[in-house]
Amino acid sequence: MVVEAGIKRVGFLGSGMMARALAGGLISSGYIKKEDVYASDRYEGCRTQMAALGVTVTESNAEVANNAGIIFVAVKPNDVEAVLKQTAESLTKDNLVVSIAAGVTIASLEAMLPVGTRVVRVMPNTPALVCAVAAGVAAGTAARPEDLDTVVSMLGTVGTAMAVEEGKLDAVTGLSGSGPAYGFLAIEALADGGVRAGLSRDVALKLAAQTMLGAAKMVLETGKHPGELKDQVCSPGGTTIAGVHALETNGFRVALIDAVMAASTRATELGKK
Repeated sequence: MVVEAGIKRVGFLGSGMMARALAGGLISSGYIKKEDVYASDRYEGCRTQMAALGVTVTESNAEVANNAGIIFVAVKPNDVEAVLKQTAESLTKDNLVVSIAAGVTIASLEAMLPVGTRVVRVMPNTPALVCAVAAGVAAGTAARPEDLDTVVSMLGTVGTAMAVEEGKLDAVTGLSGSGPAYGFLAIEALADGGVRAGLSRDVALKLAAQTMLGAAKMVLETGKHPGELKDQVCSPGGTTIAGVHALETNGFRVALIDAVMAASTRATELGKK
């Protein structure tokens, strides 16, 4: 449904943590007014937390579909079909359905919706909760070129989104979808190293986390290749190159590459079930 002045109201089918993060980002960035956001959930606790953002909440999925132009499907994968059945009669070609349900393919989504429904599938990650999402976005068969731009722009209020072919979303899952866990492990291990070297746990953890944040910001903000930035820190015969040698000896790069491939392969397997 397109509302006045060409502005589309946004709806969320499901009001869990990811939906609340996205809604909060859209509102706080000024992308949309809180009065133009509708959300549903069968659990009162989730509705209460979503309502704290100042949006309209309801138990009815159909009510969300009747009032919103852009509709985020933010429920668990097993609940997607039931939720979409409750909204199908309310949808028109003016609606854009954006799914963030893991593993639910565009073909499956389109089969659950009226023919010609515009669909965009998103693979986000949990840092959306702190406005630092890294997401892959793929368009369905009926989606318009501008639909991808719209979704990428919306997700940009809580981080970064990249348009990819749907066939690449399993790779996105293995990299950025599962990647936060790899980062958490790295931070934990670095902190353990700091403790082993004599630092207190609190100091070691804060320094490790800030170090990883700083390294990521340097890659993103300088535009330099991480290898170049690494070389800038590694002075001849110094401490850093000694540490890098230890990482290389223990297969650090291969372990990360294998982790991405294992998660990507598993995503493909789950998508076939």
